[in-house]
Amino acid sequence: MKKYKLLLSSVIAVFLLSTLLGGTGALANTLNDLKKEQKQLEQKQNQINSNINTKKKEIAEKKTTIEKILDQITKLNGEISETNQNIARVKELIRVTKEEIDALRLSIEDLEKKIAERDVVLRERVRAMQVKGNSVNYIDVLLGANSFADFIDRFSAVNTLMDADRKIMEQQAEDIAQLEKEKALVEQKLAEQVANKKKLEEMRASLQSQKSQKNKLIDQLEKEQEKLENEKGQLESELHETHEVSKEVEQKIVAEQKRLAEIARKAEEERKRREAAAQQNSGGGGSYTPPPAVSSGTWTKPSTGRFTSSFGWRTHPISGTKRQHRGADLANSVGTPVVAAGDGVVSYAGTMGTYGNVIMITHSVDGQIYTTLYAHLSSIGVSSGQHVEKGQYIAAMGNTGGSTGPHLHFEFHIGNWSASGPSAVNPLRYVPF
Repeated sequence: MKKYKLLLSSVIAVFLLSTLLGGTGALANTLNDLKKEQKQLEQKQNQINSNINTKKKEIAEKKTTIEKILDQITKLNGEISETNQNIARVKELIRVTKEEIDALRLSIEDLEKKIAERDVVLRERVRAMQVKGNSVNYIDVLLGANSFADFIDRFSAVNTLMDADRKIMEQQAEDIAQLEKEKALVEQKLAEQVANKKKLEEMRASLQSQKSQKNKLIDQLEKEQEKLENEKGQLESELHETHEVSKEVEQKIVAEQKRLAEIARKAEEERKRREAAAQQNSGGGGSYTPPPAVSSGTWTKPSTGRFTSSFGWRTHPISGTKRQHRGADLANSVGTPVVAAGDGVVSYAGTMGTYGNVIMITHSVDGQIYTTLYAHLSSIGVSSGQHVEKGQYIAAMGNTGGSTGPHLHFEFHIGNWSASGPSAVNPLRYVPF
């Protein structure tokens, strides 16, 4: 029995040893294969990383070009604002001069009436003198007195008549001189009015030239940004290719990424919840971002922040399909004030699909209808049908809807808003960003 047990123990030990040795060999082979695969992948990644670094330099150059164009657009916006202010000043000069001319014409009309009335009186005096022998002999009047008292009365009457004649003549001469002076002043004011109107037309022509130059810069900007987006797409495609590993490794990576993303999402939600609670407990305190300064002219910048994306077509990095970005984006912190870009009526205020919280304002400018749209808002401060003025606070910047970070998505439509079609235009053509 002892020999049997010893033999059995020996067999089991040999079996276990062989199994362990076989398993170790298999594990070693798997590790070697993974190391080889990892080494090949690293070599491929190193090569693509080198290409990526080269491409990044080219993209940096493109960004520098875009920044220069944006600087030129900003400068032109300042010039356009200054021209609008000058136009307003000249219009005010024209209005004041017109009032002065109207007042002078009323004064001239009154003077002419007075001069005509005195002229009738003077003509009657002359006619009376002619009837009595071309002159009034005041000495005869005095000498014809019957008594000293009568002489005094006649002397007083003669003085009164002579003073009256003299005052009439003096007033007539003064009014005629004033009439000529005011007529000359009217002519001067009319000449100033002509000069001011000419200056106004020149300023309007200059404004149109500035706007035309700005539109050319925006065309150039859109082309440069489209090139940049295409190059970014190619870069992202190359980055995507570097992750083409075995299905088993890829599945493990994806699973791990999903797990970590879920952890990060929950951590972000918890952080936001704590921040919101802290802000509520502190009475809504925190940093305050002031609204943008209101520009002269019809339109003003809707918010403050970093210009992150412009109007135009974008190429998807993997599918290769093109999609249109129908507005311009300004990035800043949640709560940054958003203001109306122009005078108008709120035509929509609420939630709408991937826009999240959104406001639409309908504007009428010289008979033309425009619509502006403000999306991804954290809060809405106006209601549908409400009249708003340019620069008036309407909402707070947010991250609602299909948004990857806090920003304002701003659209500008000629006519009414439409989900598709040619109504959307580049906001930079109208609004001073």
